[in-house]
Amino acid sequence: MKKRLRLIPRLDIKGPNLVKGIHLEGLRVLGDPAVFARNYYSEGADELIFMDVVASLYERNSLHEIVKKTCQDVFIPITCGGGIRSLDDIKSILRAGADKVAINTAAAKRPEFIREASLEYGSSTIVLAVEAIKQPDGRYLAFIDNGREHTGLDVFEWVERAQELGAGEIMITSVDREGTGLGFDKELITKVCRLVNIPVIAHGGAGSSQDILELAMSTEVSAIAPASILHYDLISRIDTNGIGLLQEGNSQFLKSGQSFSRIKTASLGTTKNILSLADITTRQIRGNYVAQ
Repeated sequence: MKKRLRLIPRLDIKGPNLVKGIHLEGLRVLGDPAVFARNYYSEGADELIFMDVVASLYERNSLHEIVKKTCQDVFIPITCGGGIRSLDDIKSILRAGADKVAINTAAAKRPEFIREASLEYGSSTIVLAVEAIKQPDGRYLAFIDNGREHTGLDVFEWVERAQELGAGEIMITSVDREGTGLGFDKELITKVCRLVNIPVIAHGGAGSSQDILELAMSTEVSAIAPASILHYDLISRIDTNGIGLLQEGNSQFLKSGQSFSRIKTASLGTTKNILSLADITTRQIRGNYVAQ
């Protein structure tokens, strides 16, 4: 039987811009998130994830206009996270066009919020986002605010509890690996997958399509949310075609090669083809759209 896997590009947002960092810090502007979203949709993304990475700092989510703009010509499920603190926040972002919400801070501070949200909007709408950092003693602890603030929660106990409270999916981010290109934390992801029977989305560490393939083959992960390898590949193709996507981005940093030191960039289409050769199915590739 063929294995099924969702490939879900993750777009971290700061203000109106797509950004990328390492360990969720040192954010660099890459460009207009709507352009990236349209291209990923065209190339066969199963879903998209938008995360407002400064929402906790400013205590609000600023994704509404980006989601509305994206939904005009992108017709796949969109998950939005960052600054979701109440049932009204969920209603607002769903009305803007999101299909699911990712919650972290509000759930960690008041776990009952997961139950309330799942009862109001359905478990399939509620994704628990977990930022995991491995400790010197081998434990994995859950953090909030882009890995800056410790919650006191053990990651494995937390995901089990979240499932009991009604979360429909778990998005697990290895803060240690995020943006590094060093590969996924298989120990972390394997154990989370074994502890819950709801879908698990893995994020943080993909340095190549091969990393994605190996994780899909060696774990029961339901979805993988790559970022750097796709973003930098698209930027390279757009630069090659002379399209000025980076007018608002940090183009000198991107062209310096620093962001590519451990990352073998790959398009979504190439990655899906590699998975297909290993009998791992995703959505059909829609084309090779590269837009201004």
